[in-house]
Amino acid sequence: MTPETVPQKTPLHESHLRAGGKLVDFAGWHLPVRYSGVMEEHRAVRTAAGLFDVSHMGEFKVSGPGAEELLQQLTPNDVSKLTPGRIHYSGLLTEAGTYVDDLLVYRLAEQEFLLVVNAANAEKDFGWIDDRLRRGVNLQNVSADYGLLALQGPRAQEILTELTAIDLAQIRYYRFEIAEVAGHRAIVSRTGYTGEDGFELYLSPASAPAVWDRLLEVGGPEGLVPAGLGARDTLRLEAAMALYGHEIDDTTTPLDAGLSWVVKLGKGDFLGRDVLVAQKENGLEQKLVGFEMVGRGIGRQGYEVLSGGEIVGRVTSGSFSPSLGKAIGMAYLPLALTDPGTEIQIQVRKNAVPAIIVSLPFYKRGK
Repeated sequence: MTPETVPQKTPLHESHLRAGGKLVDFAGWHLPVRYSGVMEEHRAVRTAAGLFDVSHMGEFKVSGPGAEELLQQLTPNDVSKLTPGRIHYSGLLTEAGTYVDDLLVYRLAEQEFLLVVNAANAEKDFGWIDDRLRRGVNLQNVSADYGLLALQGPRAQEILTELTAIDLAQIRYYRFEIAEVAGHRAIVSRTGYTGEDGFELYLSPASAPAVWDRLLEVGGPEGLVPAGLGARDTLRLEAAMALYGHEIDDTTTPLDAGLSWVVKLGKGDFLGRDVLVAQKENGLEQKLVGFEMVGRGIGRQGYEVLSGGEIVGRVTSGSFSPSLGKAIGMAYLPLALTDPGTEIQIQVRKNAVPAIIVSLPFYKRGK
């Protein structure tokens, strides 16, 4: 972002200011990094609930008789398996099988899909799809039509039940319904990026502040707090959820990132398929792993990973884990160094700090 660029404001900008949120520039948007504090907000999501503003995410509608065929060509997951009301996680891939972006695909109707993409990549993603558009497909950037709230945590369903007449228990993971929430029409989606149960609410920008306020009013006695980008990052790291620009980018494939489950090679041709088939047949050269720091220090993004005094990789994400009470991180390493229990070092400033490879995810919620 250039110095002249003014960050965009979400529909909840005034709500964040009233709540005392510390706002920062993020992906061209003015967003809260924290309210009460990252640790407190993180723990609230793990034990009760947190409410996030993710209105900066990009949304595109793809519709028409050729919509499914186009998305089958551009993404590795099998769009034909989606029925209206279902969602899946996937990626926009290059011809080299690497990421343009990761995204959610919602099937709104037989010939209509909603794509949800990362804010920083929205313009690039739209252009990528538009350049590959074909007859019978309509592409619209509808990002400005939505405010997006994420209600996450073990009490999310209990809290949201107070504001909607639908039976939330019937909305299974990666499913959605269109319903009234606090008197406002919304897409109610059982999704999120925290490793906890929860919902994402797609609302009109005019409706988002009122629903935000009502959720905090109803959920406050149950432990619900507003939460910012800081807690969102530590929560997704504990759950080992990949983030574009960290674990995935235009140099990594889904197989590198441990996301082989989004790659359906049997569905037919798609961008990057030949490369992914060859990678699967030849075997991986590197693997995304988790590590825990044994010595003092935090291995942050970009820090060198050492083994035997040699640089063997770099940290993709790293932070202190509020749930585990220790510093954790992820990195791509050669296969010989990826078994749990393998000892490595992280170069933290001038010190090579001991760490150990552990299984992912670091944190998994109870059933």
